[in-house]
Amino acid sequence: MDIIRIIVAILLPPLGVFLQEGLGKHFWINILLTLLGYLPGIVHALYIIIKR
Repeated sequence: MDIIRIIVAILLPPLGVFLQEGLGKHFWINILLTLLGYLPGIVHALYIIIKR
């Protein structure tokens, strides 16, 4: 399941965080990072997924 989350995080970072954490603070942080730049959103999403 983590491989699917990682692939989703690369394509749509907020969705990857949502699948891992739900609608918590990390989801909204990732939305903001993705709007500021796609790469920071990917890095944050991968960090959240790999952290667990």
